[in-house]
Amino acid sequence: MGNLYDILFSEVNLILTVLLIVLLLYWIVSMIGGLDFDVDFDVEVDLDPAIDAGTAIDGGNMDFQDLSNAEVNQEDVVGKRRRPLKWWQVFLIYFNFVGLPFMFTFTCWIFIWWFMTALTTAMTFSYDNYFGFAIMLIAMFPALIVNKILTTPFKGFFKNLNKNGDTPIDYLGRKGLLLSSISGDRMGNAEVKVDGNTMSIYVKSLSGDPLPYGSNILIIKRSPDQNYYLVENYNE
Repeated sequence: MGNLYDILFSEVNLILTVLLIVLLLYWIVSMIGGLDFDVDFDVEVDLDPAIDAGTAIDGGNMDFQDLSNAEVNQEDVVGKRRRPLKWWQVFLIYFNFVGLPFMFTFTCWIFIWWFMTALTTAMTFSYDNYFGFAIMLIAMFPALIVNKILTTPFKGFFKNLNKNGDTPIDYLGRKGLLLSSISGDRMGNAEVKVDGNTMSIYVKSLSGDPLPYGSNILIIKRSPDQNYYLVENYNE
């Protein structure tokens, strides 16, 4: 057991091991839900303005919590205009970071990369030398290929989660609980109960006034692009 600990937390494997632990904790917290990730990331990427993909993106700001559900479609990356693809666009599309929830693909890739590195360095006793670092860097590329093979079948699964034939849920006029603080143009998550089921939707403040985490809200209307709802504070 001590030897396993030495391998996983050696100089070579430490970064990937810690990153994998953080990702596992992230998914556990995401499944438990109800916690406020009140952190903003300024994201500046060369995507077309048409990007929506059901994510809470506004003015280049993306909430940390939204990454787990962020799905970028191929049309969003390539754009509606016919033009040559850039290298990073080809990379995202080919290795399934496009068409699947980003954090799902990313987590699978990190796990495979970590497993390959840990296993190879353990077998070659190179988990604490420069040769081990070389193995870690080289393993990044076969991990991408294996990750592509293993995640490709999930495309159909995630695509069928929201079939066009499903009856759309009418959220207007319903009450909900705010799961993140919002104000101005900042978007957040809200929890709404519909027929006994708990649903999560993206919301913005109708008036732009600050609404803190845990506020009771009333859903007033849907955004013109159909990606989020405008809400206001509701006191029973």
